[in-house]
Amino acid sequence: MLQAVLNGSRPEDAHPALPVLARHLARDARAVARLGVQSVHVHPRDPLGHETIDPVHVGDAVALIRQEAPGVEIGVTTGRWIQPDPNLRIEAVLSWGRLGVGKPDVCSVNVHEKGWVEVCRAAASVNIGVELGVWTSGDAVTLRQSGVPPRTVRVLAESTVVSDPETAVAEAVRIVRALGQLPVPVLLHGEEDGAWPVLEYALRMGVDTRIGFEDVLVRPDGWLATGNDDLVRAALGIRV
Repeated sequence: MLQAVLNGSRPEDAHPALPVLARHLARDARAVARLGVQSVHVHPRDPLGHETIDPVHVGDAVALIRQEAPGVEIGVTTGRWIQPDPNLRIEAVLSWGRLGVGKPDVCSVNVHEKGWVEVCRAAASVNIGVELGVWTSGDAVTLRQSGVPPRTVRVLAESTVVSDPETAVAEAVRIVRALGQLPVPVLLHGEEDGAWPVLEYALRMGVDTRIGFEDVLVRPDGWLATGNDDLVRAALGIRV
């Protein structure tokens, strides 16, 4: 599987085509869906462009994406940097369960963040799947000791601590080895200078991966991408 990660935490001025508003996220989701992408991950924003987990803005973004890209899995973040209080993150996730067509299919939960188990439990209680973010081999050990929570759809092995290409791939290998055998798929990715090397490694290993403006702004040839669909086309064109 190739997932498209459309915006992440990047500021509005990071790229002229960065989707921030809900309608722009929906536009990009439609474009990558036409290329065969079946999963998108987005960071909804409020009217000022700030990342948010507020049900109003999450629901608006998800509903518009679902309208423009029916059948595509839609994931959102629960990142601590957006809401530091784990209890408020839990309340937000529970409220997503009442959003109807604006309800996310999955949410990403980082294993290193306080309250991650409870956030996963809240998501499962309202039938929202979970992507577990594992940033280091230490996080991988934590997950193995805790066990994979119910409703987990995949584990994100995120080699994002370093962006040097060779180091990023080496860190990816360490994380995957530390995860061991899991009952769910692993999605492996890097970011910035490490994004394309880690994606190529994932393709060689036959595991899921992702691409999009959240992870990188340039194509493998170093040229600035024209949009998320440009990055997806480049990824689909890689032969390893």
